[in-house]
Amino acid sequence: MKRLAFAVFVIALAAAALAQEAPAMALAAAAPAQEAPAMAPPPGAAPGGLMPGGGGSPQKTDVSWIKTKHLDLAYATASPAERLDLYLPDSGPGPFPLIIEIHGGGFLVGGKSEQIAPMLEGLKRGYAVASINYRLSGEAPFPAAVLDVKAAIRFLRANAAKYGLDPGRFATWGGSAGGNLSAMAALSAGVAKFNDASLGNAGVPDTVQAAVDWFGPLQFSTMDAEFAALGTSGVMGLTNSPTSAESRYLGKVVGTAEAAPLVEAASPLAYISSKAPPMCIQHGTADRNVPVTQSVNFARKLAAAIGKDRVIFEKIEGAGHGGSQFDTPANAGKILDFLDRFLK
Repeated sequence: MKRLAFAVFVIALAAAALAQEAPAMALAAAAPAQEAPAMAPPPGAAPGGLMPGGGGSPQKTDVSWIKTKHLDLAYATASPAERLDLYLPDSGPGPFPLIIEIHGGGFLVGGKSEQIAPMLEGLKRGYAVASINYRLSGEAPFPAAVLDVKAAIRFLRANAAKYGLDPGRFATWGGSAGGNLSAMAALSAGVAKFNDASLGNAGVPDTVQAAVDWFGPLQFSTMDAEFAALGTSGVMGLTNSPTSAESRYLGKVVGTAEAAPLVEAASPLAYISSKAPPMCIQHGTADRNVPVTQSVNFARKLAAAIGKDRVIFEKIEGAGHGGSQFDTPANAGKILDFLDRFLK
């Protein structure tokens, strides 16, 4: 899994935004003075932009070795972004449990099948793997990405028999922004405001039976304070600023009164309940994009709701925001052991 040097990318975009920025895209009717400036991903950003924190060239994971795959399937028709790739094991009768990979990139950049190498290890254990695109913040602010993830889940479940999937054994897995969306999908199952019937397969459950969150931003409004408490600061600058990825995702500036309801609605913590599925959470202790305490607090509150035996939380010592310590087959094996426990 290779990642773009996202910090350099966003700093350049922020500089450009100060010079010429379009008015912000509002979620509600009128755009207030504290609106986050709108910004569409520049040409080439997707597939080039990957989750923050890593280096590397913008290219997709090699999937040429996978014999059975269905690429660029449309799961909805509201946007050209609503596409997914589906990879199936080369052996076994099925129906297969399914891992749904959700890419990172600050809700701003990235694309399907770019960050999927660790998830593809699941093919060797009899898992099917889907990788989805969703509307990025330059096209449509929150909750569009959440609506799309849920539409993809419904599509895959509605077409489970066609593709040899087990509709009762789905798991989401994502890093960074994808970690937020993985947790949102798992915890907000059945929440009416996130089920857009116009995206298709209305009435099909959007539930997943397990989830994996890698270093996702989970409570935007506290990120700056959490970095300060850790004696450091975010390498991307303040979250509570008009140019932060989180402000662009919400369409409002994090830290303002206008953004407060959206910050709450976009936080997986708001949907924790005793009905939540089991979750595996990993976070690097040296992460300067998302403070590790975001995951510490999330894991503690989730375990209080569903039991410590259903929440696996691991700090990866010295790891930053993604990178090789997460991507190794050995670490992927830990995640798959967790999924085996609950999906097999």
